[in-house]
Amino acid sequence: MAGEDRSSHRVKLRTATAGDEEVLLEIYASTRADELAVTSWNAPEREAFVRMQFAAQQDYYRAQYPNGDHRLILADDHPAGRLYTAENEDEIRILDITVLPHLRGAGIGTPLINEVLSRAKEAGKPVRIFVETLNPSRRLFERLGFTVIEEDGLNVLLECRPSPERNTP
Repeated sequence: MAGEDRSSHRVKLRTATAGDEEVLLEIYASTRADELAVTSWNAPEREAFVRMQFAAQQDYYRAQYPNGDHRLILADDHPAGRLYTAENEDEIRILDITVLPHLRGAGIGTPLINEVLSRAKEAGKPVRIFVETLNPSRRLFERLGFTVIEEDGLNVLLECRPSPERNTP
């Protein structure tokens, strides 16, 4: 059932700090592993690319969303992913939610997304997220009530508007 916490892990969030940079890099690298696997680059070239892209992404989030909330997802007190959000007067934006590959499908992300949806409902704001068109997480967001409001061929902008009948935990 959508929204049900199937996780047997104790999941919590904590603010990401400068000391978390290497684990955040590892989390980011997990999102690029499949595409890098088909390159002819050696390990140092792949690592340099991932570090450059991670730094560029972090710089972009800080510049575009200076009041963004960058959280580390912990499962049983171990790093399990990241959740970055930003709230402005018009919306709550999920900038990024990533769960490490070995924990995907374990019910960790759904309750965290539902918490964001509950916060948005209280604030009377929609929640929006950009997702790559073919990203499997798109199905999760659609199950949770998100709909496509914009497409560019590579990415879709998904939105979930608060409604009184929406039942989020």
